[in-house]
Amino acid sequence: MCPHSLKLEMISSPLLEATHHGFFTRRGGASSGIFEGLNCGPGSSDQAGIVETNRQRVADAMEVPIERLFTIHQTHSADVVVAETEQPTTKPKADGLVTATPGTAIAILTADCQPVLFADTQARVIGAAHAGWRGALDGVLDQTVDQMIALGATRENIHAAIGPSISQAAYEVGEEFFERFYDDDPDNARFFANGKEAGKYMFDLPAYGLMRLRAAGIGDAEWTRHCTYSDDTRFFSFRRSVHRKEADYGRLISAIRL
Repeated sequence: MCPHSLKLEMISSPLLEATHHGFFTRRGGASSGIFEGLNCGPGSSDQAGIVETNRQRVADAMEVPIERLFTIHQTHSADVVVAETEQPTTKPKADGLVTATPGTAIAILTADCQPVLFADTQARVIGAAHAGWRGALDGVLDQTVDQMIALGATRENIHAAIGPSISQAAYEVGEEFFERFYDDDPDNARFFANGKEAGKYMFDLPAYGLMRLRAAGIGDAEWTRHCTYSDDTRFFSFRRSVHRKEADYGRLISAIRL
């Protein structure tokens, strides 16, 4: 049996066990071809009706109506918005979401970038962030924490989990990329290892994300330690699709609700 025909698979974090959350893999979706599985990206060239079917399955798994599965138009920014009740007709451009509204699931899409879910279960405030290298460097994780605090969360009571992301072993970058992080803070050099060729480096995106979360002063943070690039049966990967010269790629979804 094809692994993608099985039921939906949700990776969870013990740090968020008091919430209903999941880093969904590609298993259990209706898409086919290069999108085979649970492709939830309306920005992909997959059939719109099938993407909507996949999103409905996620809403069902999160036990909310589809209009209460709140997503955003992601732009690799540090912008964060508040989700209240129903998804607006025009999705806000942002890369972070927070809410204190019961019955609202907030979700972000990724395909190598970090999906980060947050919760302060005492204050009943949750967050979700799409943190690629640019968003993480510009402060989307810090901004998500700040917006949660604005809704009543307490910094030390916020826990966060980074879901499936590209690992250092698969993330080769160039000199200009390294210099951008080094110029921001020379201590960022610790997140880079030498690549196989001169002028190439291997970047540890999840370790950088964990550092930013801990520097923000939250109670605890972890990475689930799943690499999107190295497991094509469970995860979509933008970089893998480029290396395989595929025309497009699917998007994974990660969601949380109170």
